[in-house]
Amino acid sequence: MTKAARVLYVTPELAPWAKSGGLGEVARDLPRALMRSGADVRLLVPAYSGLRAALPAAREVARIPQPGGALPEARLLLAEDDGVPVYLLEAEACYARAGSPYGDTDGKDWADNHLRFGLLSRVASLLGSGASPLAWRPQLVHCNDWPCGLAPAWLAHEAGAAASLMTVHNLAYQGLFPAAAHAELALPPGSFAPAGVEFHGRLSFLKAGLHYATRISTVSPTYAREIQQAEHGCGLDGLLRRRAPDLSGILNGIDTAVWNPARDPHLAANYDAARLDRKAANKAPLQRELGLEADAAAPLLGTVARLVPQKGIDLILQAAPALLGAGAQLAVLGRGERSLEEALRALAARHPRAVAVRLEYSEALAHRIEAGADLFLMPSRFEPCGLNQLYSLRYGTPPVARRTGGLADSISDGDTGFLFDEPTADALAGAVRRALALRQDPLGWNALQRAGMGRDSGWDRAAARYLKLYAEAMV
Repeated sequence: MTKAARVLYVTPELAPWAKSGGLGEVARDLPRALMRSGADVRLLVPAYSGLRAALPAAREVARIPQPGGALPEARLLLAEDDGVPVYLLEAEACYARAGSPYGDTDGKDWADNHLRFGLLSRVASLLGSGASPLAWRPQLVHCNDWPCGLAPAWLAHEAGAAASLMTVHNLAYQGLFPAAAHAELALPPGSFAPAGVEFHGRLSFLKAGLHYATRISTVSPTYAREIQQAEHGCGLDGLLRRRAPDLSGILNGIDTAVWNPARDPHLAANYDAARLDRKAANKAPLQRELGLEADAAAPLLGTVARLVPQKGIDLILQAAPALLGAGAQLAVLGRGERSLEEALRALAARHPRAVAVRLEYSEALAHRIEAGADLFLMPSRFEPCGLNQLYSLRYGTPPVARRTGGLADSISDGDTGFLFDEPTADALAGAVRRALALRQDPLGWNALQRAGMGRDSGWDRAAARYLKLYAEAMV
């Protein structure tokens, strides 16, 4: 592939302004790495209110007439974020509202999400076709998760359109809507079929992308294998097995400038692998901030996650008596299901000096937990890639994680962290006990920390894999 390869990167999230998970950070970091590698990349993202405010210099470059069905007309604005061109898709009725990219401030999905993200997909396909109002034309449209899944369907029905890549960040979120949405979206005639966008009588954005895209990728090699099996396939495993020759798993990276303990402005003390003794200076300030007993000897176990069953939060709750009985402390940061939030709050009330729970999203506190904790818990039932284990490795905070998805691909058991197999509290507690036993050996513990800190977790390797995949798709 030539260095001038043109790629339209389509995303419903863009950190730090519009994100609900790791996709927002990937959408910020991967295009930058691709551009460093010579690709001509431009983003397409909805013009959420926060993005419009953050990019005030955005200027109109095109008007998109009403594209059919119930889809509204829109405007296309061009801005720049850290050197990356960004097209903001502006349709005030769709995107100028308070809440997350997907729902209101109470966490309830918007009822018109099929139109909001149908518009995003439709405009992506227009920009990748001969009907584009722009002089710049992509050779490949890179679609991310279900909100972009209809773009490959439209592209597949356009002569001379760009190739497409559908990247799955989490197969469990599929964008399912009633069959009537097919007409509202003015999708190609005949596409509402098993060999199309139909999924058990409903319209599936994600299935559309998986069926029609030129190539498919997901965010780790192990997850690429797992989703071809019934246990993790979410009903799409048969389709994915059929498309296995076109399916790749590419492990995500992280922004190593942002996640750098040597320069992190959120920390009480900066450190690196050569000054690992300074890491300990972050623990007592974190314990004080969280209201925990300032005990250097107590193992501090950190967790930063969406508080949902996928992340194994219930396993942490079940294992808590054993962990606390071993003298450990627990620090949890995140938001999620109300029942898990209430259970964590009750646990902290029973053990106020040993358990701290912060039901919020705080980037700064997340950095301090990564640095101040002794171990980082990620007992996920499934994990397409995971980013927090990569942060933890870089911060010398060995992760304790279930052997699944990207966790299995990024953690070497006993060498950089600790893995367990069964999704049970006993298995989690057993892995923590192994970690605490090694912690009694300072030389062995420091060697494990340095091995994790020395792992290459940047984006350049993944960017090279994506460039190769683009080339294959564009043939």
